Amino acid sequence: MKETFTVTGMTCSACSAAVERSVSKVDGVIKCEVNLLANQMQVEYENTDAATIINAVVDAGYGASLKRAKEEKVTQQAEDNYYEELKGMEFRLKVSFAFMIPLMYIAMGHMYNWPMPAFFMGVENAITFAFTQFLLVLPVLYVNRKYFIVGLKTLFKGHPNMDSLIAIGSGSALVYGVFTIYAIGVALGQGDMATVHEHMMNLYFESSSMILTLITLGKYFEAKSKHKTRDAISKMMELTSDTAVIIKDGIETEVPVEEVMINDNFIVLPGAKVPVDGIVVEGYSSIDESALTGESIPVEKHIGDKVIGATLNTSGRLVCRATKVGDDITFAQIVKLVEEASASKAPISKLADKISGIFVPVVMSIALVTGIVWLALGYEFSFALSMAISVLVISCPCALGLATPVAIMVGTGKGAENGILIKSAESLEILHEIKTIVLDKTGTITEGKPRVQQTSFKNPSDIITLASLEKYSEHPLASAIVAYANEQKITFKPVDSFENVMGKGIKGSVDGIMYYVGNLRFMKELGITIDTFEKVANVIASKGQTPMYLANEHGILGYVSVADTIKATSKEAIQAMKDLNLEVVMLSGDHELNAKSIAEEVGTTSYIAEVLPADKERVIKELQAKGKVAMVGDGVNDAVALTRADVGIAIGAGSDVAIESADVVLVNSDLMDVVNAVRLSKAVIKNIKQNLFWAFFYNSLGIPVAAGVFFLSLGWKLNPMIGAAAMSFSSVFVVSNALRLRKFKRYQSSAVKIAETKEIIKKDEDKKMEKKMVINGMMCMHCVGRVDKALNAIEGVTATVDLESKTATITLTSDVSDEVLVKTVTDAGYEVESIN
Repeated sequence: MKETFTVTGMTCSACSAAVERSVSKVDGVIKCEVNLLANQMQVEYENTDAATIINAVVDAGYGASLKRAKEEKVTQQAEDNYYEELKGMEFRLKVSFAFMIPLMYIAMGHMYNWPMPAFFMGVENAITFAFTQFLLVLPVLYVNRKYFIVGLKTLFKGHPNMDSLIAIGSGSALVYGVFTIYAIGVALGQGDMATVHEHMMNLYFESSSMILTLITLGKYFEAKSKHKTRDAISKMMELTSDTAVIIKDGIETEVPVEEVMINDNFIVLPGAKVPVDGIVVEGYSSIDESALTGESIPVEKHIGDKVIGATLNTSGRLVCRATKVGDDITFAQIVKLVEEASASKAPISKLADKISGIFVPVVMSIALVTGIVWLALGYEFSFALSMAISVLVISCPCALGLATPVAIMVGTGKGAENGILIKSAESLEILHEIKTIVLDKTGTITEGKPRVQQTSFKNPSDIITLASLEKYSEHPLASAIVAYANEQKITFKPVDSFENVMGKGIKGSVDGIMYYVGNLRFMKELGITIDTFEKVANVIASKGQTPMYLANEHGILGYVSVADTIKATSKEAIQAMKDLNLEVVMLSGDHELNAKSIAEEVGTTSYIAEVLPADKERVIKELQAKGKVAMVGDGVNDAVALTRADVGIAIGAGSDVAIESADVVLVNSDLMDVVNAVRLSKAVIKNIKQNLFWAFFYNSLGIPVAAGVFFLSLGWKLNPMIGAAAMSFSSVFVVSNALRLRKFKRYQSSAVKIAETKEIIKKDEDKKMEKKMVINGMMCMHCVGRVDKALNAIEGVTATVDLESKTATITLTSDVSDEVLVKTVTDAGYEVESIN
């Protein structure tokens, strides 16, 4: 069983590492992955339960709850929680700065000869000077008490985190300041003014205040930046519809989308979003699927076509039957897929995770050793304490912990925006290492919609026998032959003893005679020679057409040639793959000549012909000896090969089995998106490496400087306040760097660009034929529906009716007079005020 949990209280990678360790120790837990960025944990387990896992998280010092299916959406409540948290941080910052600024002025003003009240000046006012600073630091400590509560709690639980470092660092400065106030009082009582003056210079209240304020400032910017990493998911969820207009007993009723049931009929008006997945049962329109596919060109929808929830109806009125509702709609599944991928871990993060797990205890040990060493070297306690505090507050486990997940989240979200669905971070990482891309021919390089090109039979009636046999087959070529037979108005004959011979053909009995239909290999195995047809068949194959032979026990009877159209984007996409230094191999079950013709046409010299479905896995395995292999396919027979490949890529228009077996799903049936997936992977991995380099470099340099390694030789001493500022903004740097991935641009083929340009021109032309009609008498959505239905029933008219403005925007694709439009609305029971 695999469950997702929401984890609360985590602030850095040490927290996530502690939770992961604690849960992994539970008997029955197979795998545990904690995502600091999403505050989520994915656990695969057996022979245990969710309650035991939650208890393990609580024992580690954090909170946890099971994330239910209904919580999978990015809800308004989640947004409200984020803004509430941000508002709280803003309040903390205002209070912190309000008290920190006067504290800094009093503590450091005498050093720069700033104007200062007389009662703060001189050793005789030392207690007033020190105690005022103490009072000013208290509000800062109180509003930022979370660091102390969480930090000390996790410290005592044995899992110290970044909050522990902050609490110990700022707390040590505070305790030393209180001790110094007592020391000043004692020295004043003894009249030792030299000691009083010395202690006045080493109060450290300003350090405690500045550390907490700068850390909170950094956390504020980090929270805002991290929220942007979820923009893709948030924008996707904003596209879903809240309501739907369903038809019950002939009555149109607007209901919340959650109440739509499977097989309910629902209406989608022009300009409205499709509420759930369904099938068109009435009407014709164009649907903008750009939110799902990234393509701006609307897709025409006719009766029997599928519509997808959250897409936009751009023109006509549709009546659809619901096929998927609730969390089962395509859009909800995509969001779930993106969230799961964002929460998963890439292999590249393993080193950072291991270091994060021991980072805080090691830093605390270094700080302790630092203080002891400087005391042993004869330096004052205040100097040694300053060095130790600097070590604690400059070290940043957050930068290490955020280096990978922020880039993964932005990358997978950006992929989803462009119709590239990546199921796991591991797949995203492996993609950038791919050396060979294997492309299945049918449905991947070609359209997967073959058509009959020519027929040749000794007896013309044999086409009836061939078509009758093919009607029982599920092969793509069979559907082409059956479609051809329907066009020719052929009456099919009954078939007995039908059998599918995998990868070769079919056989069956018609009118009591056994017939065989298949490729050349099948004919040879049956001992049938094609003699008279062989020469012309070779010419056909060299043109990229596939000959299918019909024979019986007496010999060959004829053939039919079928060709599948190459996709407009395939040739350009294959060239783009080569430009990325990828070897492209085409797999085909076709005859050698046919496969060679297709390969040459799309620009690849590497192809393997006459490959049976069962052999595809073997081919992948052989190619893997040269390096990592990606397999691109769309059919049920590609599923095993997709699983065998290092990365399986399924074309979105393919079978459910192929999509389920794949690691990456392309919503568009466009090979250029294979190129985009590889480019995105390379961009994400490059970004992760930059983040990890910064995190390691920063900590490797910052901690030694803070410990005073260069103090004796170069005189470098780091003020704890500077250390706190550096620590805060190192995390902001990592998140900001990851956000650059949002600028990733998707390559488009020339064919797609031309189509989009034509669509823009068409829209411009359509706008020139737009009319605006003001209508009186519309009172509700039922009125809108009647007017909409009446206007859209006119040939050449596409209308969008708006209740609020009492208008209808009418687009004309043919010459329709104003009189006809006005009469139509009047006949529907409403009054037209104006039309222009």
